[in-house]
Amino acid sequence: MDKIRSMIEQLRAKKINMAGKDFLLTWEKSSDEIEATFLVADILRAMREQNISPRVFDSGIAVSNFRDNSTRTRFSFASACDLLGLYVQDLDEGKSQIAHGETVRETANMISFLTEAIGIRDDMYLGEGDRYQREVGKALDEGVKAGVLPSRPTVVNLQSDIDHPTQSMADFLHLAHYFGGLDKLKGKKIVMSWAYSPSYGKPLSVPQGVIGLASRFGMDIVLAHPKGYDLIPDVVELSKKQAQASGGSFTYTDSMDEAFKDADIVYPKSWAPYDVMLRRVPLLHAGDKDGLKALEKEALANNAKFQDWECTEEKMKLTKDGKALYMHCLPADITDVSCKAGEVAASVFDRYRDDTYREASYKPYIIAAMILLGKFRNPASMLESLTARGKQRVYGI
Repeated sequence: MDKIRSMIEQLRAKKINMAGKDFLLTWEKSSDEIEATFLVADILRAMREQNISPRVFDSGIAVSNFRDNSTRTRFSFASACDLLGLYVQDLDEGKSQIAHGETVRETANMISFLTEAIGIRDDMYLGEGDRYQREVGKALDEGVKAGVLPSRPTVVNLQSDIDHPTQSMADFLHLAHYFGGLDKLKGKKIVMSWAYSPSYGKPLSVPQGVIGLASRFGMDIVLAHPKGYDLIPDVVELSKKQAQASGGSFTYTDSMDEAFKDADIVYPKSWAPYDVMLRRVPLLHAGDKDGLKALEKEALANNAKFQDWECTEEKMKLTKDGKALYMHCLPADITDVSCKAGEVAASVFDRYRDDTYREASYKPYIIAAMILLGKFRNPASMLESLTARGKQRVYGI
């Protein structure tokens, strides 16, 4: 309990203004708000470990809208909502009236009469996922203003075309615990590297989320990818500015070996080139199957030129003392396991398997923290009242 009380006091000292607001991009949040999210996630985790129920809602639903496939984030969202006392309802657009022309404004209001949170994954269309999430948020604002909705559901970005904040925040809470605190990340060298994959359409939001958050903590960031595999230029420029402001650094290299030298953390992950994603969007909208097949063939042929961009034992030996922390958002393309040639050697992944699973385990708490902070103006007092209440999560322990 002393640990929980200490974290609540740290939370109370943070200057935050998150109630009634959505969590869409990490760089839209202040440093105090980012740290508050980490604190609330840790408090919720500690409460569960000490068998204290963190349910702040007696009723209400959370809507999940996944426009792309998901395992970890889907179950993390459900777990987070249940942890807080919310029932999760999936919005299956194929079974809704959206197919019959229902507008975003109408859908957002119709699903929100007793809704406290809406989680949205929309990462397929470059230039559209973030815009869609904001359109939902605007519709909710209008619903509250008109008196249609009794309260404003919090929208949580479960991955857009620009950022994957629940992933990057879970990644960095893992790093904070691994290295002994957020302050210990300053000066650490983190490599966000492209890696070979036998598929071509992976979103840009994971690497962009990682560099967008790492640049807030004074880390020395190396972005590594073959020429032509660029990220969204605006996000790269923003990350450079944030790195400079935090006392860190940001460099680019087209050599994976060069990037790995003396690294403390490596994050080898495939993504599609920015220009390929731009070309893909109109083809998807048009339902141009032949055009998509031609683009995929072209992209895979280009990928094949860089099969040596694999996180191997030899590359790991280049890192600091040969012991850099390997990270991945999962699922990883594991050579000779999930594919013939992929992002990471089987022996490397197997050695860090538990670490990557632990990395993923923070996501439910991060999502729950985002929801709680978006709903309550005084989260420290709310959490303090929950601990004082002392309701058991599991009876009889």
